[in-house]
Amino acid sequence: MVKDMPNKFSEVTPEIKELAKKCNKKIDEELFAKYDVKRGLRKRNGEGVLAGLTDISMINAYTMVDREIVPCEGKLYYRGIDIEDIVKGFIEEDRFGFEETAYLLLFGELPKKDQLKQFEGMLGEYRQLPTNFVRDIIMKAPSRDMMNTLARSVLTLFSYDDNASDISLPNVLRQCIQLIALFPVLSVYAYQAYNHYERGESLFIHLPDPELSTAENILHLLRPDSKYTKLEAKLLDMALVLHAEHGGGNNSTFTTHVVSSSGTDTYSAIAAALCSLKGPKHGGANIKVVQMFDDLKANVKDWSNEEEIREYLLKLLNKEAFDKAGLIYGMGHAVYSLSDPRSKILSRFVKQLSEEKGKEEEYQLYATVERLAKQVIGEKRKIYKGVSANIDFYSGFIYSMLGLPHQLYTPLFAIARIVGWSAHRMEELMNGNRIIRPAYKAVAPHREYTQIDER
Repeated sequence: MVKDMPNKFSEVTPEIKELAKKCNKKIDEELFAKYDVKRGLRKRNGEGVLAGLTDISMINAYTMVDREIVPCEGKLYYRGIDIEDIVKGFIEEDRFGFEETAYLLLFGELPKKDQLKQFEGMLGEYRQLPTNFVRDIIMKAPSRDMMNTLARSVLTLFSYDDNASDISLPNVLRQCIQLIALFPVLSVYAYQAYNHYERGESLFIHLPDPELSTAENILHLLRPDSKYTKLEAKLLDMALVLHAEHGGGNNSTFTTHVVSSSGTDTYSAIAAALCSLKGPKHGGANIKVVQMFDDLKANVKDWSNEEEIREYLLKLLNKEAFDKAGLIYGMGHAVYSLSDPRSKILSRFVKQLSEEKGKEEEYQLYATVERLAKQVIGEKRKIYKGVSANIDFYSGFIYSMLGLPHQLYTPLFAIARIVGWSAHRMEELMNGNRIIRPAYKAVAPHREYTQIDER
């Protein structure tokens, strides 16, 4: 198709617009309260509806005081171990942590040195895509959205797997480890194809290095010269660790549970999770943060003027600035109230990277917005729980300092979260013996059928 020609496939015709008016029927808001519907499967105080059990991770955002639920500083545990202790452990020992974290989440225990080395070797071996896959699947149909390419690639891998539909635990584990290894390769190659065929840039396809960590391989595969600093790789590695898992209730992981409960194959379950993560309310939020700050920097002349920044934040809430959605992106979380532990960890190290990149002034702007946004939101809106910066607030800034393209922000989330999805898929297959099927209350009144000539 010639790009300058109108694309009839993508056209919304006047007839479609007219028919869409018939679809625009909203349910009376009062009915949700009448039937005590937990919208978003969450109670009014932010507590989630209990839909299952897991021993993979735990989020702690509330405590009990005199039988009342009270918000507290957020904590996140991987297999019972505080995420802050995990990060502290590999940082103090000056090594990468994502592979160790993946082992912990998959197998429930921290690996010994020989176990970790064996697991890293397995990932290195599995990073090779099937013969001609890059040419036939990725290069021949580049997409402007890497998440679509990633989902399509995962579904296509089904055809290369002789045991694709076998859902026995050993086979599913094998498939999951292969996908964990391949996600960085699939994501970066998808971007390289888009960058070349859609934007006319030079094409770089580096082979993955089995001796490098996941974070190092991402930078090696992405950059034309394959060069990166130790700090860059360490910060990217930490971001992967913090994104690897977040309980069974987040949208994409819950999707994994729901789809896995039907008995379908691993590729279908993971592709469904990818489609969930693609949504801007889930995995795409960090892009919104960066875009919001770009708009802020264009409209706030003095970054040190707190009153000017406050006025801009008020305009955001009043739907007068940026995308007019009434949101300060990166602030607030469905679960956390007083603090998101992942954001707290990232914020400690982002300053160090900003100094290496000469972005200290921009870092200070982020810190000021984080502080003022809490005040502005608290003053303008009724909050049933506290509000704090979430992990998206700083992760996008880190990715921008690393020179990573916006198109890879959400795939980077997927590269990390495939670990959590894999652990939860196996947990569902081992423990779930019923298909997940919640109830919806029907509120449409009964009507008589009328013959077509009488309508």
